[in-house]
Amino acid sequence: MRLLLVEDDSLIAESLNRQLTASGFTVDETGTAKQAERLGKQEDYRAVVLDLGLPDGSGLDVLKSWRADKLTMPVLILTARGDWQDKVNGLKAGADDYLAKPFQTEELLARLNALIRRSEGRVEAKLAAGGFELDEYRQCLQTPDGREHSLTGTEFRLLRCLMSRPGQLFSKEQLLEQLYNLNDSPSDNTIEAYVRRLRKITGAEAITTRRGQGYIFNAMD
Repeated sequence: MRLLLVEDDSLIAESLNRQLTASGFTVDETGTAKQAERLGKQEDYRAVVLDLGLPDGSGLDVLKSWRADKLTMPVLILTARGDWQDKVNGLKAGADDYLAKPFQTEELLARLNALIRRSEGRVEAKLAAGGFELDEYRQCLQTPDGREHSLTGTEFRLLRCLMSRPGQLFSKEQLLEQLYNLNDSPSDNTIEAYVRRLRKITGAEAITTRRGQGYIFNAMD
């Protein structure tokens, strides 16, 4: 799941990037308003963590620009503690939630996951389809026979993407965008290799290939 982290404090950004990645996100990171605005319009992000105080402009203006362009990805803004006006202005501009600095990373992750679940029409931290259950916190899959399977980070991200929209066709390019950030250079056969690995767990019928088009998670409830 692709996420944009907009934070100009390098120490905070590095720590957040590391913990977001460990939690199953693919993270693009920037510390400027100009690049944040461009990336938000150019890439397909499932969510954004947006600091309002940026060196070359206001994160609030970036948010307004995104919403003016009808971009609907959930946005969690970071504000200075006690600055209630920032919170109000951010929510009015289209933010979905806010968190005051300093904060606990566990709270940020919980709020972020809650925003993404709501954007997908879910209330639980498990993706369920066709008897399969994907636990987002433990990064493991329970199959219809009741067995539980641990997943690698990439397997988890790929399966979460497919299971988030059962029955939808995902092209190889769309999946690569969700699995890797702008600094990665995956090989052309990466998706095929991971789909083969997942099919050993889910069975061949759960994930089908539409030749020349992409992949579908077939297991519908």
